[in-house]
Amino acid sequence: MKFSSQIVSAASGSIGGCTFSRNRSGQYIRRRALPINPASTFQQLIRAAMSSLVTAWTGNLTQAQRDAWEIWAINTPYTDALGNPVIITGQNAYVSLNTPRIQASLTVINTAPSIFSGTSLTPPSFTIADESAQTVTFSFNNADEWASLIGGALLVYVGRPQNASINFFKGPYRYAGSVLGAIVPPTSPATLPTPFPFVQPQRVFMQWRAVGADGRISAVQRDSVLVTL
Repeated sequence: MKFSSQIVSAASGSIGGCTFSRNRSGQYIRRRALPINPASTFQQLIRAAMSSLVTAWTGNLTQAQRDAWEIWAINTPYTDALGNPVIITGQNAYVSLNTPRIQASLTVINTAPSIFSGTSLTPPSFTIADESAQTVTFSFNNADEWASLIGGALLVYVGRPQNASINFFKGPYRYAGSVLGAIVPPTSPATLPTPFPFVQPQRVFMQWRAVGADGRISAVQRDSVLVTL
């Protein structure tokens, strides 16, 4: 678990039978739930992708490439659940940036990015969850970096439908598809089939991440709409 101050004014993770977390209302403690392993097809695909990347790190990358990933990781810390910067290893950076690329059938990037940051993403807008067509439609900014580069993409994830009164949904989300970057940027809006069936009056949440042609990935953006006919 993670904590700060002698009286644990902020904590994240589990210890003993307690799990510490936070939401919009602040810190809370709940009984620790033991996770199950559903071994779904989607879960197995991600595990296989991560396993192949670990193998590539040790067997395919040169020492110079691994060193470059270490440098990128040191200069590009991520923010943990408590808002603190955390420096990961070069191997973790290589795996975390390339796993979404494999999921979206994009080329794996073996050369570490030369820019020490994530790629940019203007928050997309979830516009329609169409019950009759079972599709989701969203708009995006095709002036973003990912849109005009071959190898860049906007990755799209959809959550299981929720009650209409729900205004915040952390997950889980399932990969629904992508919008690929090109020399001539793709046109907004885009429509994809939903991975989860939905009906009125449910609310559907969508999540996006952009990946650059150099492997850099953006922060998560989310939006939701009520299902329409």
